[in-house]
Amino acid sequence: MVGILYHPKIGKAVAFSRELEKFLSGRGISFWTCSAWEEAKAKPQIAGSNLILSIGGDGTILRAARAIIPHTVPIVGINFGNLGFMTELKADETLDKLPRLLDGEGWIEERAMLEAEMLSKNKVSHGLNDVFVGRRNSVRLVQIEVKIDGEVLGTYRADGVVVATATGSTGYSFAAGGPVLYPKAKEILLKLVCPHLTLDKALVLPPEAVIQLKVITTHEAMLSIDGQVEVPLDNGEEIRVKLSPHVARFLRIQPKGYFYSSLEARLKGKVT
Repeated sequence: MVGILYHPKIGKAVAFSRELEKFLSGRGISFWTCSAWEEAKAKPQIAGSNLILSIGGDGTILRAARAIIPHTVPIVGINFGNLGFMTELKADETLDKLPRLLDGEGWIEERAMLEAEMLSKNKVSHGLNDVFVGRRNSVRLVQIEVKIDGEVLGTYRADGVVVATATGSTGYSFAAGGPVLYPKAKEILLKLVCPHLTLDKALVLPPEAVIQLKVITTHEAMLSIDGQVEVPLDNGEEIRVKLSPHVARFLRIQPKGYFYSSLEARLKGKVT
């Protein structure tokens, strides 16, 4: 069984999902199709699936990775977005290369995810890219107390704090001046965003690190997961972030050094 998750606001992605339906049907392969933005609708169908085709860009993959939890179904990303850091295939090569993947070729790349718990509500969320705690709509800075493994690192005035995986190291964390980690790294990045008169370098933390972020603010603050899920935070709320017990699994057909061979071009926006 193959699941097709598509970006509903990219017309070409929607149309291509219909092409894939015909392709899979012609090969006698069972499938289901759903908008990547309808997680509740997709989740019940994922349990019985062997592969997920993500039709869109990196944002669509982020949604797919969260929807798949707690299952371990691999994802093949087909790029209809911009950079496509996580995608595997270009649209115009998919129908040529997909049969090889369906016939058992390729290799699995596992990537770490993060778990974020709102301690006051005992609510747990998971993300593939990053967890952000900081200001929402106001231009005013917030104060955030940062603890690592129970020890206070400091209290900072900043736009916020981003905690990122290796996958997220090429996203918001990178834009804020953080380093790039290799895709299968388990280390965790902690980066202050636009801090005032304080630490402006990223910290690279071990996989077992537990980060606790306490918001001290008189105006709007938020918790953001992968830049897609936002939860308002009140003064004094605490978020605990650590590696998730779940991982995202990608089925790849590119050489195992693909990340390095295309990194600079992708960072410059030259690869689609």
